[in-house]
Amino acid sequence: MTRPSLRRTFGLWLALSLAALIPLAAAMIYVLVLTPALDSLDRSLTDTAVALSQIVADHDGQVTLPISEQTAKALSADLIDETVFSVADPAGHVLGGSAELAAQAPTTLAAGQWLFFDGAIQGRPMRVAAFGYRCAQGGRVCPVLVAETMGKRTAALRAAVLAAAVGALALALPLALLALLAVNRVLRPLQRASDAIGRLSVRQLRPIDAGSMPGEVAGFVQSLNALLARLREAAGAQRAFVADAAHQLRTPWAIVRVEASELLASEHPAALQPALERLHLAAERGSRLAQQLLSLARTEGAALEARPMPQRVDLRQLAADSANQWLAPALQAGQDLGFDLEPAAVDGYPVLLDELIGNLIHNAIEHAGRGAKVTVRTRTEGAVTELSVEDDGPGVPADERESLWRRFHRGRGAAGSGSGLGLAIVADIARLHGATAAIESTAAGSGFTVRIRFSTPDQPAPPERAAAP
Repeated sequence: MTRPSLRRTFGLWLALSLAALIPLAAAMIYVLVLTPALDSLDRSLTDTAVALSQIVADHDGQVTLPISEQTAKALSADLIDETVFSVADPAGHVLGGSAELAAQAPTTLAAGQWLFFDGAIQGRPMRVAAFGYRCAQGGRVCPVLVAETMGKRTAALRAAVLAAAVGALALALPLALLALLAVNRVLRPLQRASDAIGRLSVRQLRPIDAGSMPGEVAGFVQSLNALLARLREAAGAQRAFVADAAHQLRTPWAIVRVEASELLASEHPAALQPALERLHLAAERGSRLAQQLLSLARTEGAALEARPMPQRVDLRQLAADSANQWLAPALQAGQDLGFDLEPAAVDGYPVLLDELIGNLIHNAIEHAGRGAKVTVRTRTEGAVTELSVEDDGPGVPADERESLWRRFHRGRGAAGSGSGLGLAIVADIARLHGATAAIESTAAGSGFTVRIRFSTPDQPAPPERAAAP
């Protein structure tokens, strides 16, 4: 179903308004152009009528029209239209001019009165001006009529129609353009707010700047910011609970782990060996889970809250510094942990990047198996800085790889005591740094490699899978 659109709604109402106003404006232009033109043409007929009335003579009650043929031709001369006149005495007898026109004289024409009407002579439409001239004693009126064909009036009509059409078009186009610009300008703050909201995520709940928004939109943005603040508060409370719980659990688990190790190392009945091994394994797993929950809470906190500016971090040095921490666990697991470190620097947060490296190495040691070779690599190619941890262990089937990014999810054939949080934390930290994370294997289908690619701000991310949720 098509959603309602403010742009379409505004456009529709503006179009309807223009559809009503433009014809009205055209009609006004038509009237304003045509009326003066027709009035001017009517006045030209009155000039001829007045000139004829001045020729009428009254000799002792006998009214005559002493007009020469040349004068009659002069009064009828016109470049466009044919002009006809008639003058009659008070009794209606034609003194001069067209009898057919004289027959159309109004019967109630008073002295000094002007009448204009449309008539016809020999089937041709004519415009007629009738003037009541007091031509005899006793106030008797002689009707003086002047008519001309409709050529100039038809031309004036066409000019008025053209002026109305051009005027309406000249009015409609700028108004339509201004209407579109107005709609776009009105909706621009909404679009900015929409873009800002679109960039939000569960892990990025920053308030939206309402300072540049108009009053109608600012209220909505402020309400949304209040909702985001409540969400951040709720997320912070949950995160604090996870961190506090993990922190409180870390000490007891450490004590259990140490005690279990000492019990295993001391003399004990052989029957207790399996139970003590299970106890030690559970203690190791619980301690690691508490540590990972703390890391997860710290990562989510960095994503949700305003963060300090990132700093330049040397990944090669950071990976080298972690060697001493992970060499002993690797030797204990019967594995060969090596480092192939080339210059690699990114903008980020050292504590979180150190956690990312530690989780990748721990994940490899836990699942690669005894005798495996684990290699940590850093390098820079162009604008892309890459960190990878690979092993030659059994690997993970392709259909399982995507699910490994989910929290508390482990592969079907996973060994070790992992909790399923390591790669989820890696994905969170990679996303926080604008990096991509991908799980790969060798051409033979074995082995397991996690590759993290960091891009410089002015360089688009490589065509890899984004850090998984």
